[in-house]
Amino acid sequence: MIQKLKNIDKKAILQNLRDVRFLGFMVFGVMVLLASWSGVRVIEANYVLQKQIAQLDQQNVVDQLENDNLRLKNDYYKTDTYLELQARKALGKGAPGETLILVPKDIALKYAKELPNTDKTEQKQTKKDKPTYRQNFDDWIDFIFHRNS
Repeated sequence: MIQKLKNIDKKAILQNLRDVRFLGFMVFGVMVLLASWSGVRVIEANYVLQKQIAQLDQQNVVDQLENDNLRLKNDYYKTDTYLELQARKALGKGAPGETLILVPKDIALKYAKELPNTDKTEQKQTKKDKPTYRQNFDDWIDFIFHRNS
């Protein structure tokens, strides 16, 4: 019985291959698949090119801003204010009538406020005390609730 079904299926397939309409339909299907695949490749190529164009446009904007920044720096270097500051710094010169007062470092630091200790080494040590999963969870909670730790 199973052998009969297998023979029938083979005969049906062979008969379909001899039918012109079936072959035409198969050729049409293959042509549609090829045209669709070609269209997909064209769309992908356009996407890649558009992405490259966007990156190049962004790079052009960044380069233009850098050029503007350099132009402003050059203009600043030509000003009298810059020349005066450089003369004071490099040559120890001052404006006429100015007096220079030298204060020893220990006296200057004696009256200065102490800044809070913001060593990153201490922060790293406290982070190492916790397990990684706990530190990750705490970091997410700090991020979600806008906590500064």
